[in-house]
Amino acid sequence: MAHQARKRFGQHFLADESVVDAIVRAIDPRPDDAVVEIGPGLSALTAPLLDRLDRLTVIELDRDLARRLRGRWGEDRLRVVEADALTVDFGDLSPDADAGPGVAAAPRLRVVGNLPYNISSPLLFHLLHWAGQIRDQHFMLQREVIDRMVARPGDSQYGRLSVMLQARYRMTHLFDVPPEAFDPPPRVMSAVVRMRPLAADTLRRPRDARVFERLVARVFEQRRKMIRGSLGAWAEWLDWDALGVAPTARPQELTVAQFMDMADALSAAGVIPTA
Repeated sequence: MAHQARKRFGQHFLADESVVDAIVRAIDPRPDDAVVEIGPGLSALTAPLLDRLDRLTVIELDRDLARRLRGRWGEDRLRVVEADALTVDFGDLSPDADAGPGVAAAPRLRVVGNLPYNISSPLLFHLLHWAGQIRDQHFMLQREVIDRMVARPGDSQYGRLSVMLQARYRMTHLFDVPPEAFDPPPRVMSAVVRMRPLAADTLRRPRDARVFERLVARVFEQRRKMIRGSLGAWAEWLDWDALGVAPTARPQELTVAQFMDMADALSAAGVIPTA
């Protein structure tokens, strides 16, 4: 029996083989790669990945699809995690999860998927927790979301998603995917993005990640306001001249580094913003 796409899961199944081929070429999987696919659906991407991989792990919430996947491939080739990806601990799926203390190795986990559009942003934030264990991520998303992910300061799409992801990843918009490549077709254009965590020698971490996250969230809630106004009482703790930030600037004008400088200044002053 043909599987009917379920709106509550945001299901749009990729059906264009040329797009599938382009995605697999972009991923360029090798037999011993540790790959996790989110939302395998009807196996459009799963099957060609398994043609190149020794083993694959997939995360599927729809129990009917999970059962189909288990029936098509044995456990020695395909591990099916039947769960909501937003609840999954990706650290447990890493091949380095059992490494002993003090063992340092290059991140090996690779994450791919045609992400449900209704959870794409929350899932991207969820995955941030394991960026240090991930080698790369390749996702198909609504193009509007990818435009926000890669937007630069001054762009109209630049916002919280841009700042939080660019603080941790180098991202590349690879190519667009039209609605007719899916069944059923979505009402929006899609695109594929590559996300590579920044290397340790180029990565800057905020003094307190909670302060950085709350600062960025707060200012973009009122993105039309001057930064001084959107910060409210927190603005009194900042030395604007030392930071090189104009208090009259709008949030979308500031760089990731400037947001991090502001967060570090608040942390140093003992100011812990609350949500």
